[in-house]
Amino acid sequence: MFKFFRRFWKYLTAGANQKFDERADPKIQLEQAILEAQDQHRRLKEQAASVIAQQKQTEMRMARAMEELEKVNSNARQAVLMAEEATKRGDTAKATEYTRAAETFANRLIQVEREVADLKSMALQTTQAADQAKAAVAANGQVLQKKLSERQKLLSQLEQAKMQEQMNRAMSSLSETIGEDVPSINEVRDKIEARYAQAKGMSELQGESVEVRMLEVEQAAQNSDAQVRLAEIRSQLGLTPAETSAPAVETTPQPAQEPTPGV
Repeated sequence: MFKFFRRFWKYLTAGANQKFDERADPKIQLEQAILEAQDQHRRLKEQAASVIAQQKQTEMRMARAMEELEKVNSNARQAVLMAEEATKRGDTAKATEYTRAAETFANRLIQVEREVADLKSMALQTTQAADQAKAAVAANGQVLQKKLSERQKLLSQLEQAKMQEQMNRAMSSLSETIGEDVPSINEVRDKIEARYAQAKGMSELQGESVEVRMLEVEQAAQNSDAQVRLAEIRSQLGLTPAETSAPAVETTPQPAQEPTPGV
């Protein structure tokens, strides 16, 4: 039973994750990925800084140990010389004291030499770790810069995709019916073209009717009377001689008849 509920829970979470990914804004998800990469780089730098700090501390400890080693070695040599001089003078007590001091310095010298050896080994390890940390930070920095550059490219592609989707929807609406009560562009075009063709047909029919020809004759007569009137006005103004009659109608000359034979 527990196995069944566990599988059922995984099924629900997988379905929820899929729906979330489908509805999530890619721009927001991209920003989340970049922020996570930046945070990871910051944590890596902090870890590298800790490793480098340990290296620096080891180097400072080794420097102090080297100074102490030199100092203890010098004191041990000095104690041996002073014990030797006291022995030559016959001062046995002084010689014994200087010898004990020399032995103490010698024991301390051995401890410091061991400490220096350990610090040298530790310094070598911390130096290698610091170099690896620096290399890791540099490599991760390059990866981060690549991701930042890729983010600009992806954002540009995302905007282009959105624009293309809007254009696709607009083009689709030109040939598809938007709703039950709203005609498509093609239907409106067909309706307009049908009305235009009907109007053109009626116009051609009216152009061939007798009424139209009568209107043309009346309009021509009015134009002729207007020309006569204008000629009279020009004559009164002394511009041109008046013509009181309408323009002569041109007649086609008749061919001359041939004489009848025998006349």
